[in-house]
Amino acid sequence: MTRSIRVLSLYEGFFAGGARILHSDVVAGLTREGSQEHRVLSLTASARRDASLQWARDDTRYRRLRAAGVEIDAFDRVAGDRPIAPEDFTPAELDHAATLFAEADVILSLKEQPLSLVVALERAGMLPDVPLAACLHRSDPTHSGPALSWLADAAASGAVTATISCASSTAEAYARAGVHASEAHVIDNGIDTRRFRPGTRAERRRIRAGLGIPETAAVILLAARFDAMKDPGLFLRAVAAHARRAPGAHYVLCGSGMTPENPAFRALRAESGVGADVAVHALGLREDMPELYRIADVVALTSAFGEASPLCLVEGAASGAVPVTTDVGDAARVVAGFGLVTPRDVDAIARSWEEALAQRPTLRAAALAARGRLDRRRMIAEYGGAISGLLLRDALAA
Repeated sequence: MTRSIRVLSLYEGFFAGGARILHSDVVAGLTREGSQEHRVLSLTASARRDASLQWARDDTRYRRLRAAGVEIDAFDRVAGDRPIAPEDFTPAELDHAATLFAEADVILSLKEQPLSLVVALERAGMLPDVPLAACLHRSDPTHSGPALSWLADAAASGAVTATISCASSTAEAYARAGVHASEAHVIDNGIDTRRFRPGTRAERRRIRAGLGIPETAAVILLAARFDAMKDPGLFLRAVAAHARRAPGAHYVLCGSGMTPENPAFRALRAESGVGADVAVHALGLREDMPELYRIADVVALTSAFGEASPLCLVEGAASGAVPVTTDVGDAARVVAGFGLVTPRDVDAIARSWEEALAQRPTLRAAALAARGRLDRRRMIAEYGGAISGLLLRDALAA
């Protein structure tokens, strides 16, 4: 009987973010399918991000992987503003990592930050000869800091044998930045359409009531962490402009740091011109995102850079909201046919929200019709094929 393919995924850590949702869906899905045996090595056990400390064991992705039967190892470190450098790893950490690498048939790195461990192992002469793919989720790799050079160097040395990008813009951007692996794959994002679905009238009424939102009010949702990449200041300034045109609208923000307890968020709101009478619900990190999408009329994205194929747009669309996004990464391609693309201009964004609300019946129907191609089962199957292909080509080349 042929044994399962053993796959080790490297995570910088467990904290809120679309890339971790996607990769964890892939790992859990392929584990349940049975032909592959997946394990995770996290370089950290907690993360300090967006004015909050997030413990790996409390993270939704961590719990879902464990529930799927995935074994998780974690170094006793805290993820911070910068990734861990190759010289920071202890001899004990390198020994443990080398053992896990040697037991795997294929290595996957979630984004480029964990490749510092690969570089450290290579420098120490401890890196096993195992095919390794870097899974990339940015459209602006220059914001990866030193991790970009680790990726480029590891690809040049042959330590990284392939890249798997979530968007065409990602693959093109990394190629321009000097990353040239032997193989390059593009696998579009997918979501769990069983979780992200339209709400019934009763559900929408209940969820809105819980937040103090009238049943008939327009709801604009921003699902993003408090980070310059997401440009929450632009969103809040657009809120101020839109609220003058639609005084009954409600605005929901959720994500790490999107809370009045964050002093930087409070300051940004004060600077944006959003009046005290404007209904802004800053909810912070939430575990009930499918419910929040179900009450949204518009799911907004005001990102300035770095996006590849933003999950919030398809999660919202699959739930019946109209995506309105700035032109970042593959966002325009992703929402083509059921969403709107807007310039990064306050008045233009506010007008686009108005247009989305006016055209909502038509755009909502188009979004719901696209649910089949947004489903994660297609993504998981394509990852499974790419992993099997890496192992086969490695065996043929031996």
